[in-house]
Amino acid sequence: MFNKLSLKIGLLFFGFILIIEALLFSTLYFTLVNERVDEVMENLLARGETHSDVLEDSFEEMTLTHVGIMESASDFIVVITDASGEILVNSDALEPEMVEVLEHTDFEEVPVDGAIIEEDWQDKRYIATDSPITIDGRHEGHVFMFAPTTNIERIIGHLKNQFLWIGMITVVLTIITILLLSRFITLPLIRMKEATEQLSQGNNRVDLTNERNDELGELANAITKLSTDLDHLKNARNEFLSSISHELRTPLTYIKGYADILDRPDTTEREREEYMGIIREEAAHLTVLVGNLFDLAKLDRNQFAIEQNDVSIAALLKSVALLVKPAFDEQQISLSVNCGEDIQAFIDSERIQQVLLNILDNARKHSSAGGHVDVECCEEGDGIAIRVSDQGQGIPQEELPFVFDRLYRVEKSRSRERGGSGLGLAIAKEIVESHGGRIRIDSQLNKGTAVTIRLKRGGNHS
Repeated sequence: MFNKLSLKIGLLFFGFILIIEALLFSTLYFTLVNERVDEVMENLLARGETHSDVLEDSFEEMTLTHVGIMESASDFIVVITDASGEILVNSDALEPEMVEVLEHTDFEEVPVDGAIIEEDWQDKRYIATDSPITIDGRHEGHVFMFAPTTNIERIIGHLKNQFLWIGMITVVLTIITILLLSRFITLPLIRMKEATEQLSQGNNRVDLTNERNDELGELANAITKLSTDLDHLKNARNEFLSSISHELRTPLTYIKGYADILDRPDTTEREREEYMGIIREEAAHLTVLVGNLFDLAKLDRNQFAIEQNDVSIAALLKSVALLVKPAFDEQQISLSVNCGEDIQAFIDSERIQQVLLNILDNARKHSSAGGHVDVECCEEGDGIAIRVSDQGQGIPQEELPFVFDRLYRVEKSRSRERGGSGLGLAIAKEIVESHGGRIRIDSQLNKGTAVTIRLKRGGNHS
């Protein structure tokens, strides 16, 4: 239970909010308490000042008695003295604490205005004020007002109860709010957790797409994209395994079948030579296929060795042309190379030769007798471009986006002459991109195909 993220977030929020609320409530409580205490004391002082003003106008026995009778009916106690401190009137019986206050009053030091002379409401039973009576500039007496501190305690107790109830309600509302908020925050995370569990179980069709623009929305969309990519990867893997199985099974079937025929006693010597040639051809095809698979595996693991140096492109293209010329001549396809002698590129010549041989082999396979294949090289900005174009059968526009996919072949018949293994262009693309370059194919059906390779220029390694 305590491992749940929603509970952890809720407890964290509750702790912080509770501390903040406690600080705010404490500040507000003590501020209100001080204001209420000050208000009571100011009211008591104002009451004494009122009596003092009345007595200054009529400092007579009847007025003194009237003030005492009036306060005897209230919660307050009034004590009126003369200038020397002799008690003239008191509305209620004097308590020892009142007498103590009067005894500690310096009657010779007359305050100009009224003053609070006892304000310790927490430890004393009464608070007290002193309002002087001054008639024609002469000090005639004092009006002492006493108020029980129980009044203040009652007000503060009432305020405390209000704060206690408000605090309890606030805590309950805070808990409810935090539960809702933590649930709201963690619900997308819970859904993402469930989605990742489905991904781990092999269900790659997970959709968490939402309209949120925050980090959770980005994470949900990323998981959705990941599930889509995994689904595509799974389909591609299955298709790849199916295609590889077919590619491996075909030459193995040929080899096994013709090897069985060679064991027959009625096989002639001429047939033996023919069948041995087929076996060698299929074995060579199988060797190339396995080699391509090893190359792809190395590329995927970033173990494909690329040793780049400044290489003359003209010399590289001429050596490649010499290698493919016999096959081109056999099919009566002309091949021309046009490249400046000073053009250099920072490349691994062996790997780029592998790319060019694959592209030229494709151009030969898809060109007819009497056709023409052109290889051109030129400088473009800070790089170079090698373009191989033919006048062959071309590639349908709908097939172009997939020509670099592994084991994808435009020729669906899988014929030995034109089909190939479907790995050559995938490897070529990986090799070019590992050089920091780009490869592109443009084609029109029945008009020809052009493959453009862009690489970094040599010399300054830029």
